[in-house]
Amino acid sequence: MISLEHISKSFDAPGRAPAEHALRDVSLTIPDGDVFGIIGISGAGKSTLVRCVNLLERPTSGRIVVDGQDVTDLQGAASRSYRRRVAMIFQGFGLLAQKTALQNVCFPFLAANGRVTEADRRHALELLDRVGLADKAGAYPSQLSGGQAQRVAIARALALDPEYILCDEATSALDPASTASVLDTLRQVNQETDVTMLVITHSMDVVKSICKDVAVLVRGKLVETGSVDEVFSNPQDPTTRALLGRGDWHE
Repeated sequence: MISLEHISKSFDAPGRAPAEHALRDVSLTIPDGDVFGIIGISGAGKSTLVRCVNLLERPTSGRIVVDGQDVTDLQGAASRSYRRRVAMIFQGFGLLAQKTALQNVCFPFLAANGRVTEADRRHALELLDRVGLADKAGAYPSQLSGGQAQRVAIARALALDPEYILCDEATSALDPASTASVLDTLRQVNQETDVTMLVITHSMDVVKSICKDVAVLVRGKLVETGSVDEVFSNPQDPTTRALLGRGDWHE
């Protein structure tokens, strides 16, 4: 379980005062096995939040507690060990252009252990098969469609058997058909492995398609949270209603 406790994050703004506040006193609990959506328009603080979860950013204040352990200030080997439990899937795929799909999926083994064993390669091929791309093992990123590239990225994220997968706008660069394919893959991975997913998106359609619970951010503040069914059927905040097409913006 991931527990965010009163998380705030500010950035220094040279020549300007006060500092820019990306997150303001955000508290959330993400249960094990959940697919939890974080939604908001550009600038809401979604990506900053997910970067705090995997410690790419450190909160200015508050705590990040994972399975009962406060990970907020982990450093060195402890930080690296924690990050192996938390995989990332990015909007831009993040594949290495000069490596094949198989080599990209094997890269986490190389980064973690300094080498890739034959067992690692077999596991990587199994992961490519899981995402429906066993026949693309020798293909380079430039030879893949956007949806295929993102599914390779999902296979890579699974390489070290993470407990948590963070998806940062993972489908926003894809066409509708590719989006549907990637979401189907993520849904299947969650069902088969019970891995916990945190899905950052600006699309209510993505939330409706894959998420069980959702939180809405506006200018760094949490304005609404609940199950997808609850929030969609009875949105309480004007921003949520606007995202659902049931009202006007009031930012």
